[in-house]
Amino acid sequence: MSDDAERLIEFVSSVSGDAFLKVEETLGDGFVRLKVSEAERRQAKHDIRSVEDVVVELLRNARDAHAQRIFVATTREGDERRLTVVDDGVGIPRHLHEAVFEPRVTSKLETMVVDRWGVHGRGMALFSVRQNARSARVACSAPHKGCSISVTADLTDLPERNDQSSWPEVEPDEGGALRVVRGPHNIARRVVEFACEHPEIEVYLGSVVEIVATAAATARAALEPSDLLFCDDPASVPVWQRPAVCADAEELVEVAREIGLEISERSAHRILAGEVEPLRNVLDAVAPSPRPSAPSQPDIYRDRRSLKIARADVSAFTAELEDAFDVLAERYYLRLKGEPKVKVLGDEIRVRFLIEKDE
Repeated sequence: MSDDAERLIEFVSSVSGDAFLKVEETLGDGFVRLKVSEAERRQAKHDIRSVEDVVVELLRNARDAHAQRIFVATTREGDERRLTVVDDGVGIPRHLHEAVFEPRVTSKLETMVVDRWGVHGRGMALFSVRQNARSARVACSAPHKGCSISVTADLTDLPERNDQSSWPEVEPDEGGALRVVRGPHNIARRVVEFACEHPEIEVYLGSVVEIVATAAATARAALEPSDLLFCDDPASVPVWQRPAVCADAEELVEVAREIGLEISERSAHRILAGEVEPLRNVLDAVAPSPRPSAPSQPDIYRDRRSLKIARADVSAFTAELEDAFDVLAERYYLRLKGEPKVKVLGDEIRVRFLIEKDE
């Protein structure tokens, strides 16, 4: 568009208001043909009627990104609902973090999905979410590293069900597949319905602290010990695995914030100490008749697995480590940046040295 055309539009808009910019053609008798942009905006407003609709769209978005794990963190403060959905899908390049919220932007040029919630793949889902929410953003994502999307909704504009504490009941159908049979149509029900439709995907739902603890525990089970011990840069691993490679509570708070999951340092200490129980995936949580577990035997190693070391002993151990490092420092012209970081987690004691070379 030329500069003259832009100035003309600005002038007409200042005289007649924004209504002019919404109309492509006046047809008479009160009828108009809307511009594509305005029609899309109105369609987007219609697509999302509740917070539960936002949850469904974010779950479908993760599924279409080929996610096998989806973590849904949710919290409410007053009239504000916050959602963060983390997945292990294909991810979004940094330069497209804003573009994915524009209308008709999609990665599914040749395919679209028709499921129980309608058509998905028109490039309207994230646009619709942002149009209806107070804010929506890609908190963290990169190709092949998964994605985290955070949404904040004003409940005075976008309502949700009053009962958000009840979980739905499920029963197996004739083929043995689980189906929701009763319960309020709240966030938990939408997540469980999605999990029933896609049992091949692990879906977790909980508070922010529970999701961080669950992602960390799930990642530890998937990563090699060397990945956990010698990962100097959490950004080098997939988004959902980053809480597992943090060396201490301070780093966990920072990494969690970077992926859209705000936690306090006290909560970070609780997570690292194993005091926050990881969540079960939602299908296991609502399954009507879980398989009976084998009788447990007394575990004489329980205290060892829950190892706790006094702060004074950790300080003494750290001082010994600094002395031991001096041998390498002198031989290889190294300098220690701060104290060694010691973390006690389950049956592991991790030690991390931050170093720099002397010039």
